[in-house]
Amino acid sequence: MTTTKISTADVRKNFSNIVNRVSFGKESIILTRRGEEIAALIAIDELRLLQELEDRIDIADAIKAIKEQGDDIPAEQFWKKLGL
Repeated sequence: MTTTKISTADVRKNFSNIVNRVSFGKESIILTRRGEEIAALIAIDELRLLQELEDRIDIADAIKAIKEQGDDIPAEQFWKKLGL
């Protein structure tokens, strides 16, 4: 898979073509503005994979937190600590 950098000005001019490159050509596009990377366009299957990985990490963190011993405090006290 290739990654290409394209300015936002060029994206505006060639949006359809760029979307096709991402969706059908499986090319990732990094959008730049004044030479600075500001966003990325990726295929939907890549996004779903990233979301799945994030979910797995969240689940692993939750399991780890459940297994950790700690003091139980009432929810109201916890919220107060958070300023809620």
